[in-house]
Amino acid sequence: MTLAARADPALGVELADILGDCDVVVDFTVPETALENARACVRAGVHVVVGTTGWDPTPLREFGPHPPANVFVAPNFAIGAVLMMRFAAEASRYMAKAEIIELHQDRKLDAPSGTAARTAELMDGEVPIHSVRLPGLVAHQEVILGDVGQTLTIRHDSTDRTSFMPGVLLAVRRVADLPESPMVGLEHLL
Repeated sequence: MTLAARADPALGVELADILGDCDVVVDFTVPETALENARACVRAGVHVVVGTTGWDPTPLREFGPHPPANVFVAPNFAIGAVLMMRFAAEASRYMAKAEIIELHQDRKLDAPSGTAARTAELMDGEVPIHSVRLPGLVAHQEVILGDVGQTLTIRHDSTDRTSFMPGVLLAVRRVADLPESPMVGLEHLL
């Protein structure tokens, strides 16, 4: 893979300026622009991998079953976080109740996080989410499940942003071959 371009309005480079130079765009922007960025990529025939959370990719179904390019959205790119989500979903089938505590750096824009929302979506029953935003954190999530006389805690910690890169690279390599678009969740690529 080769980095072909960077788009950032703060650098005077708009997304539209670089689409002709790319096979895949990786979007780590803000919820307010993620949908329109993805639409612009699809219209240009450029696949897009989106790590931005706090927005709904459902409107991208407007492109139909065979869009000009694919969209892949991941609430979390850390492989360990995806496994934590999978284990929590499985455990929720057998435990009476669960709650999620997610902790992120104080500059994170969405609360609850996309990871916590996706975890709760995958689990059985209503799962309350508690959000913590503090300086010094990267990304952490704890799923606490309870039943008669017992609790089960499943926790994932990203202590450095490099933990997201294997998942980003996996998505970039696989986005062109997705069986459907948009696709949400790195668990589909593992």
